[in-house]
Amino acid sequence: MNGNDDARAFFPESPVRSPAKAGAADKPHYLGHRDRLRERFAAGANTLPDYELLELLLFRLIPRADTKPVAKALLARFGTLAEVLGASVERLQEVKGIGPAVALDLKVVAATAQRMARGEIAGRELLSTWTQVLEYCRSVMAFEEREQFRILFLDKKNALIADEVQQVGTVDHTPVYPREVVRRALELSATAIILAHNHPSGDPTPSRADIEMTKLIIETAKPLGIAVHDHIIIGRKGHSSMKGLLLI
Repeated sequence: MNGNDDARAFFPESPVRSPAKAGAADKPHYLGHRDRLRERFAAGANTLPDYELLELLLFRLIPRADTKPVAKALLARFGTLAEVLGASVERLQEVKGIGPAVALDLKVVAATAQRMARGEIAGRELLSTWTQVLEYCRSVMAFEEREQFRILFLDKKNALIADEVQQVGTVDHTPVYPREVVRRALELSATAIILAHNHPSGDPTPSRADIEMTKLIIETAKPLGIAVHDHIIIGRKGHSSMKGLLLI
């Protein structure tokens, strides 16, 4: 096997053809489209709409098919690129053209994006990088199908010590135990925490139970020198800050 054969073996978008069959006539129509789309991406990624960016992503995941209909079907089903990546493996497979391997690969991309967002806040003073904190919480929680209660543990300089999911509940309820929250903060030597949870319904408005639970955590943590900076509620279309709403 020569060097050219090796290249063909590792790049399935360029299938091996015999000289007799080679030529423009038998070249799949989508290959030229892929080249043009790559050129446009290289010239400026921000100019591409969501469906074309998703197409680019699907090129390597689905190497021998036209990915434009698949990309548009995903967006028609879930709404936005963020919601596509936030969808579960099972729900992704409900879209024609998405099998188990492609669905899992999309979740790998989502996990990579979440890791990048976390990197924006790691080791930094969180109260001065609040936009990044919100973006991170949105990336990891906004499209979860069940409620998830997350805590960001901070040191005396308000830098992130740990980020942990404490509880996972149902579609509209997560049990939270204030003593467990405070116990974990003490274990990590945290002097402050930021609470966050998602509303799978999409509406980030705090419920009465959310407010009461937050106040109970504050009352439990304060005598031990642990401050609760905020409780952020994440929805699909936005967020609420209890501190910003003057609820705490």
